[in-house]
Amino acid sequence: MWLKPEEVLLKSALKLWVTERSNQYFLLQRRRGYGEGGGGITGLLVGTLDTVLDSTAKVAPYRILHQTPDSQVYWSIACGASLEEISQHWDWLQVNIMRTLSVFDSGDDITSFVQGKIRGLIAEESKSGGGDEDPEGFREAVLRFERLFGLPKREKLVTYFSCSYWRGRVPNQGWIYLSTNFICFYSYLLGNEVKLVFSWDEVSRLERTSSVLLAESIRVSVRGEDHFFSMFLRLQQTFLLMQQLADYTITRLFDKETFSTDHPLSDPLHITQRALEVHARNQAFRAFFRLPQEENLCEVYESFLWVPFSHYNTLGKVCVSERYLCFASQDGSQCHLIIPLREVVSVELPDRSSRALSVCVRGKRAFRFSEVRDFERLAATIRRKCSTSSSPQHSASAQLPLCDDEEDVMVGQTQAAVSTEALMNVFHPHDAENLDPKMLKERMKEQSWQIHFAEYGRGSGMFCTKKTRDLVVRGVPETLRGELWMLFSGAVNDMATHPGYYATLLDECMGNSSLACDEIERDLHRSLPEHPAFQTDTGISALRRVLTAYAHRNPKIGYCQAMNILTSVLLLYAKEEEAFWLLVAVCERMLPDYFNRRIIGALVDQAVFEELIRDHLTALTDHMTDLSFFSSVSLSWFLTLFISVLPIESAVNVVDCFFYDGIRAVLQLALAVLHYNMDNLLCCHDDAEAVTILNRFFDSVTNKDSPLPATVQQASAPANNKPAQSVDISDLIKEAYERFGEIRWEEVENMRKRSKLYVIQTLEETTKQNVLRVVAQDVKFSGPQLDELYLLFKRQHFISCYWSVCSSALQNHDPSLPYLDQYQLGQSQFTALFNLLLPWTPNTHDHTRSHSHTHSHLHSLARSVFRLADENADGLVNFKEFICTLDILYNGSFTEKLKFLFKLHLQPGGPICKTFGPSASTLPAEELSLSTRFSECADDGVIRKSPERGRGKIDLQEYLKQWQDELQKKEESIKDLPRIKQTQFVRLSKTLYSVFHGDEEEESLYRAVARVTSLLLRMEEVGRRLQDNSPTKTPQTNPNTTPQTNPDTPADSDSAPTPLTPEPCSGGDHSPNTPPPPDSSPSDTSPPSTATSSPTGTSSSAIDTPVETPGDSSTAGEDWSFSFEQILASLLNEPAVVRFFERTVDAHKLIENARRNQLRDAR
Repeated sequence: MWLKPEEVLLKSALKLWVTERSNQYFLLQRRRGYGEGGGGITGLLVGTLDTVLDSTAKVAPYRILHQTPDSQVYWSIACGASLEEISQHWDWLQVNIMRTLSVFDSGDDITSFVQGKIRGLIAEESKSGGGDEDPEGFREAVLRFERLFGLPKREKLVTYFSCSYWRGRVPNQGWIYLSTNFICFYSYLLGNEVKLVFSWDEVSRLERTSSVLLAESIRVSVRGEDHFFSMFLRLQQTFLLMQQLADYTITRLFDKETFSTDHPLSDPLHITQRALEVHARNQAFRAFFRLPQEENLCEVYESFLWVPFSHYNTLGKVCVSERYLCFASQDGSQCHLIIPLREVVSVELPDRSSRALSVCVRGKRAFRFSEVRDFERLAATIRRKCSTSSSPQHSASAQLPLCDDEEDVMVGQTQAAVSTEALMNVFHPHDAENLDPKMLKERMKEQSWQIHFAEYGRGSGMFCTKKTRDLVVRGVPETLRGELWMLFSGAVNDMATHPGYYATLLDECMGNSSLACDEIERDLHRSLPEHPAFQTDTGISALRRVLTAYAHRNPKIGYCQAMNILTSVLLLYAKEEEAFWLLVAVCERMLPDYFNRRIIGALVDQAVFEELIRDHLTALTDHMTDLSFFSSVSLSWFLTLFISVLPIESAVNVVDCFFYDGIRAVLQLALAVLHYNMDNLLCCHDDAEAVTILNRFFDSVTNKDSPLPATVQQASAPANNKPAQSVDISDLIKEAYERFGEIRWEEVENMRKRSKLYVIQTLEETTKQNVLRVVAQDVKFSGPQLDELYLLFKRQHFISCYWSVCSSALQNHDPSLPYLDQYQLGQSQFTALFNLLLPWTPNTHDHTRSHSHTHSHLHSLARSVFRLADENADGLVNFKEFICTLDILYNGSFTEKLKFLFKLHLQPGGPICKTFGPSASTLPAEELSLSTRFSECADDGVIRKSPERGRGKIDLQEYLKQWQDELQKKEESIKDLPRIKQTQFVRLSKTLYSVFHGDEEEESLYRAVARVTSLLLRMEEVGRRLQDNSPTKTPQTNPNTTPQTNPDTPADSDSAPTPLTPEPCSGGDHSPNTPPPPDSSPSDTSPPSTATSSPTGTSSSAIDTPVETPGDSSTAGEDWSFSFEQILASLLNEPAVVRFFERTVDAHKLIENARRNQLRDAR
């Protein structure tokens, strides 16, 4: 079976393979333990290991490797289960490939050719075989996935593989399941069960590794612990899928500034393996050719392209998207080509025998592709897409100038103030008669480029080769810099396909006021203030317009520091609209995620830089104990492309290389800077000395070929009088390419993906540590407990995001907010987590023993707790508010817990409390909407909002005021608590019965509450009688009253408010010493209404109790209330209640139970 070529990290790990046949380019190997001989003890070990594996994960006993000539790099290209099968592949290589390879001169060209052929064979097999998907097997895997891991059914299984999980030195053979939000593994062998469930948002490292014991494996780091998976049949395919799923989750949940609802994978319920592969392929296609985000790879063809200037055909691939035809060579010539379909005039088929087609473009140029397997289909595709692209918009845009000798076009007729000249042409016009040596050298550069244009083409459709790179490294002429920046960055295509867009943006945004506009105005005069162009209103106004237009175009980024420095340099060499599109290309394609609040992209490239230092500057790595110093000192290098540390005449050469080679050029130059100063850095004793050395070096960098006058150049003399050896920027860049030029674009992109997980998880860890440091001062939880509770809180926030496209919780997550407010829970999220951690429900998950009424009331309790914890009444609870509430329930004293329950039931007066009148329904106040409670029941009548809730400008004064109020907050005294009214007391009694339900002393606790309730009612009635019999009180008579002659006769049902109406128990008369049934309300425990214990609390005589009609609401119960001291004193006399609330809470057990059931309850 042919395999997608994968590099083999270790050719013969532990002598597992024996070479059977070999030649100059290929090796046929047999795995020990198979075939004749057996291989002794090693063969027995290998055979035993392979035998216990599942059939789909067995390592094939035979394989073929391709060896790059004059190299130790090997590529696996085929495997077989038998000698006959692998021999067929070997014979095919001998007949069809060996003769062809002799024509290549370079080993890399041979490897590229072999890889292309093998991929073509695989594509043919997949087409003829109709794919290898097994729908029935996948459905069975989905059922196993749901049964084994208990995840919600909404969780989408993407794929699954057989593999081994290494726990110590022992492999556990099983299956790994990759779903949208989780990575799961299950193994059961000889009674030993291994079950792992990790969410992708917890993964901090994901990489391929190799060791002596494990030839190749995938390492997954979760919460600082490493997990190794190996023995995959297709290791690279598995790793890429895992990488894509992890990156998708990280971007969607943590980096929402770069994730939009228009993302092709925005719906987590419809992600498939094929969708992931297509998305990854489109991303790589756009990144390589610098194409707009809306472009997708439609078709790929293997072909030869005729290169006229070299008079030979180069092998490569033709890639077709919606609006572009692209070609990239695969034979080491580093030739690539981009043809906008709007420029195509015709497509011809000149030679059918060679399967060739010619693509003719404007300017009387043609490109000839040959040996295209399906050339007629490619021609038809190009013709069809050209007809789509030749709309009036595109045909008009094709007339935009690309060269200086073409006629200038005013950009945006409605914006007459828009500059149509580069600022360098205005403040330093090109003097053709100047015979200065520097100007003569500048003209030589221009002539070199003119020759290049004559051979390779100019503008769209220009061949980019090694020679093009060599010219860029030597420096781009001042007059061509803007044109070539536009071409290499792809901004020329953006501007051509969006005519008038920049002018429209200016019409929409100019004159508007926003936070971004304020920041832009503050930084305008800090942008290259030494340059004459930005000492006048011309340059400042152009800079303001470009930055404001981009902030309006992309409000997720808005404006970020360092954008002003970069844009000012762009305006020097490009027209204003061109500078805008160059800024778009840099911020959205070439430096993704750089210019946002957390500069994640820059931090990712810093991590890549550290990794490259370890690989290429080992002496420096051995000397430095912590490479993070280089990350901190080089951050400005990456954010400003060295503009902030180099003189402008030298920095523009760096920008030249950046627009051609992307971030790879910046990384190479940064490594060259450290290598140049290696000896001095190795002698440093501290960081300050190293910074001084690097700053002195940058001051010594010059550009001896720069034609700019002294008034424009910014090179500064050394601070001391000691002469410093100058370094020419061209020599430095040339050394960077020569010494570190082997760094490939694909390698950098893989490092970026690998480092992004680590960077974001490091930022999340910093957030957690800051939150816990603040919270730990106010609670009694231990450090590990706080850590686990924070992770539960964070996961609860994400649970509602896992299966929703536009989750409200996802909108609540804002990394720009203070640490405490970055993660917040809404009411439903809070209720679910609070019920999992509530210490008074030991049987919450035992549905056979739990009572529906009790659970309903506990949910109502959780909503009340949410209202109490939400101090600023914004409908969200942060971690500090949550943990302080939980700390009372776990670690508070009896008095603190009772006071907490007391405060839960103190509803403000108003419409909500009137709902519990005699004729009202029994709907609890918590069932009312949050907006109703906030608008009608705030203590001061004002809706309090968090200062940042509007997601606009943060009110720092409001934050300072909240902080001052918090510092001045004193311990609340129990005497400050208001009295609890009748309805509120009834609800408090209900809550006590609910929390007691299921306890081993349930009956004693019920009796205790009944006694306390009866006692409080009698005490209140005695007080009423004393007050009514006082001389100053005149009894009122009511003609409808009837004296109660029998004290044991219950009062009429209408003589008291409904919640306190006594109801007889099923066993007979209700007694205060008899506990009510579990489903009865606390009002059932009220004593019989007698002359000495009337619960009405009216001002009538204690003897003459009025009998109300159903329509008579009177004023019964309005003044009936208790103080907290009364309730506390009564309950302190009940040992069962005191023991219950002072019982030690097993926090570890509850946290573990919540962690186990958090996802299960999400179903």
